[in-house]
Amino acid sequence: MGASRALIVGPAWVGDMVMAHSLFQLLKARDPQRALDLIAPPATLSLATRMPEIAEAMVLAIPHGRLALRERLRLGRQLRERHYTQAYVLPRSYKSALPAWASGAQRRTAYLGEARFGLINDIRHEPAGAKLRTVERFLLLGLEPGEPLPEVPAPRLRADPEAGRRCAERFGIDLTMPLLALCPGAEYGPAKRWPARHFARLARTYHDRGWRVLVLGGPHDQEVARAIDTLSEGACANLTGQTTLLEAVDLMALATAVVSNDSGLMHVAASLHRPMVAVFGSSDPHHTPPLDDRAVTVTLGLECSPCFARTCPLGHLRCLEDLTPERVEEALEATIEASRVTVLNDS
Repeated sequence: MGASRALIVGPAWVGDMVMAHSLFQLLKARDPQRALDLIAPPATLSLATRMPEIAEAMVLAIPHGRLALRERLRLGRQLRERHYTQAYVLPRSYKSALPAWASGAQRRTAYLGEARFGLINDIRHEPAGAKLRTVERFLLLGLEPGEPLPEVPAPRLRADPEAGRRCAERFGIDLTMPLLALCPGAEYGPAKRWPARHFARLARTYHDRGWRVLVLGGPHDQEVARAIDTLSEGACANLTGQTTLLEAVDLMALATAVVSNDSGLMHVAASLHRPMVAVFGSSDPHHTPPLDDRAVTVTLGLECSPCFARTCPLGHLRCLEDLTPERVEEALEATIEASRVTVLNDS
């Protein structure tokens, strides 16, 4: 009889998928012979190719928000011949549990979420009164009930340096210069986006010092990226919407430093162990921090934050408007210098 297999239903958000890598590492460390298969939507599936713990990644090609009951059940039934001993369902929605149930997995582990009685037969509960980070909630699914949390294994995406160099060449990026990557997007909403003029001022500062500045992001980030480019008087190379997610990963792996909003690309940069400043506004740096010792977070800690709102309920967005480029620059220089010292001490 062959080694056992487990099925994982992965998150739809890039940042959550990166943080889920901590769980995948834990599962593989506990049972190295068990194969881990992953189901995920197109938006996050490609990241699994940079996670060696995943044996096979399968796409769930259903538009966000659709129930698509028949398609989800069909995918699960197609997997029955794999005889999964366990399934882990990371999203909390009812529909996300359907493929795991239809796959016939003996043990289906998840939080109850949207009243998924029957679909989930190994229901987990967060410890009473605990303020867990998202990554810790994922890790608890890989433990037995009541087992204490271990040290969190940092997510570590594998980059392809050669692919990154080819991509840089395609866009005319000079890699002999220090490289600053800016990630001004945040799908959640404007209350997580540092103002374009602040990004532009930072870009101009580093451009004038001889750095190459890239703006990375998806198609939805093109408007803010164009604003940054204009306000910085052409100090940036705007690559938003022009790269795949994996190309952005490989380019970011070549960056000297990164400045990002609290977003999926923030977690990508942390997983690549790049010196980074993560800017937090309406969200909480204790809830979804970048999981790397080279990453620092900056936040003003106003009385009204974190509010977790998509748009500022008070209409002023002071948590980000008042967070100056000078403060971010100071934090960035500190983490770059600390990284240099670490490299020198290790050499």
